[in-house]
Amino acid sequence: MNITCVIAARGGSKGLAGKNIRPLLGKPLIAWSIEQALACPEISRVVVSTDSEAIASVARQYGAQVPFMRPADLANDSAGKWGVWRHALTACEQHYREPIDVYVDLDCTSPLRETRDIQLAIQQFKTEKVDAVFSVCEARKNPYFNMLELDEAGFQRICKALPQPIVRRQDAPRVFEHVASIYVLSPQYLRTGTGLLSGRTHGYDIGQGKSLDVDSQFDFELIEYLMTKRGGAANV
Repeated sequence: MNITCVIAARGGSKGLAGKNIRPLLGKPLIAWSIEQALACPEISRVVVSTDSEAIASVARQYGAQVPFMRPADLANDSAGKWGVWRHALTACEQHYREPIDVYVDLDCTSPLRETRDIQLAIQQFKTEKVDAVFSVCEARKNPYFNMLELDEAGFQRICKALPQPIVRRQDAPRVFEHVASIYVLSPQYLRTGTGLLSGRTHGYDIGQGKSLDVDSQFDFELIEYLMTKRGGAANV
């Protein structure tokens, strides 16, 4: 089975400039994801989709393939994952001249994941026969209990009110956060779907402890601390 892993990393990050190749515990941030993917025996090849020659050079240095460069219109602030994935799927199949059976995306800003998580997500996708499996974790805040929004008069109200108010967090319906880390998708779903949640999708619970991703200097320092605390390379 041809399971291709694509790691998308554009060069124009605004939240933390240059974050995708910024050194984290002695290696560029993207290298952690590349090494995790290369350590996963289920994955046939690891490809990086980027518009940056600097990122492409680092990716090749750590063992990934960069057979194409991403077009500028898919590397700006308004470009969504779905379009980037579709382009990479088509580009990979054209370059390697063979169909992809399973498309895996790893977010390069989520180094807290482990190779085992990638394996389990792929296994879940195969077993449950859905269009996509992607990483989630139990939400830290719950819209039925402690998340608020303004009503028409400008007063704070609970986001999702139930007939009987929830007075204990444990009694609220379970709610999950979408964790930008692991995505396992059917190529056919990528070609015909309109977005990640447009079909039959299941969540892989990666846990809150591995749900953080780098979007700011604070995120970077927090993740660096957590990885240092658990031994750095232990997450590969």
